[in-house]
Amino acid sequence: MNRNLSRAALLALAVSAGPAAPASAAEGPVTLAIGAAAPDFDLPGTDGQRYSLASFQEAEVLVLIFTANHCPTAQAYEERILKLHADYAGRGVQIVLISPNDPLAVRLDEQGWSDMGDALEDMKIRARDRGYTFPYLYDGETQEMSREYGPKATPHVFVFDKERKLRFVGRIDDNEDPSKATTTDTRDAIEAVLAGEPVKVETTKVFGCSIKWSEKREWVAQGYEDWAKEEVTLEPIDTAGVEAVVGNDSKNLRLVNVWATWCGPCVIEFPELVSIHRIYRGRDFEVVTIDADPPEKRDKALEFLKEQQASTRNYAFDKGDPYALVDAVDAEWPGNLPHTIVVAPGGEVVYRSDGAFDTLEMRKAIVGWLGRYYHSVPGGD
Repeated sequence: MNRNLSRAALLALAVSAGPAAPASAAEGPVTLAIGAAAPDFDLPGTDGQRYSLASFQEAEVLVLIFTANHCPTAQAYEERILKLHADYAGRGVQIVLISPNDPLAVRLDEQGWSDMGDALEDMKIRARDRGYTFPYLYDGETQEMSREYGPKATPHVFVFDKERKLRFVGRIDDNEDPSKATTTDTRDAIEAVLAGEPVKVETTKVFGCSIKWSEKREWVAQGYEDWAKEEVTLEPIDTAGVEAVVGNDSKNLRLVNVWATWCGPCVIEFPELVSIHRIYRGRDFEVVTIDADPPEKRDKALEFLKEQQASTRNYAFDKGDPYALVDAVDAEWPGNLPHTIVVAPGGEVVYRSDGAFDTLEMRKAIVGWLGRYYHSVPGGD
């Protein structure tokens, strides 16, 4: 993504990547009103347990936070949510996270700031990675709870008192960059409820990624239709060209994958490679593939690439000497296919895989360099 874009433009892209969502999906349900009773629910958590309102009956204050793995704004608040839990768990406050999104309504290019999507299995990984010791619930299958509560964006906070009446609904604070936040809206509401006092600011607007209601599945389908129309090419490349590719004098983080049509693991993992291209290409990122087939197999290689809808930068090594290709690509590569490296500008390898890559580990390396927040600095997490 062009970092010359304004922050507002970047945020708009994150909230509405791709074509405009259907109007009905964009509007969503009405947000629960202040003073309303908390609707009950029955949802699975990342810990394998099921939870309802009764699961938290001992809590003096119940704080429900609708969040999403893929959302950069939501990710930016994860540390602050952990701090809320650390500060208030001993005072009778229960923090509960809920993912409201239908995973099948999240486009690939909406995941460009994350290492995973919004499925329950992805949530289990995020909970483990973040060390969550409070419930993280999945409402993506039916979205019944989320439609009752009416979150508008992720994150969106609902604070309930002991009687489970809604006392505050809104943001955590006023800036996803913690160094620039000037309010403590959720923390203030919790303190007021604990003290038995009125909440001074009962509602605020929220800013973040839109809820992925199931109606947006057609939006996802449109993305796949558009990608299928993109041109697929295969150009020759010599040793010097390969060395230039891996030397990476561009501004982009560059994934380089060496493959061949006769290589079973190459063929198996290639769809994941195309998905990674679609996920991150809106940022300073690109995928380059290098075909190691002999020259007489180039037509077959191009046919395969077209079947995969691989609108990546695709090259075919023209020398016909696999050892020359191995030497040009990576001094640490013993020569087995497939081989994948992720190269930062200037040539530093930030991820390497001899044989089939691990998609999650590679996505972690990609996001670790690109950054998962809008205030991230490229080259660091």
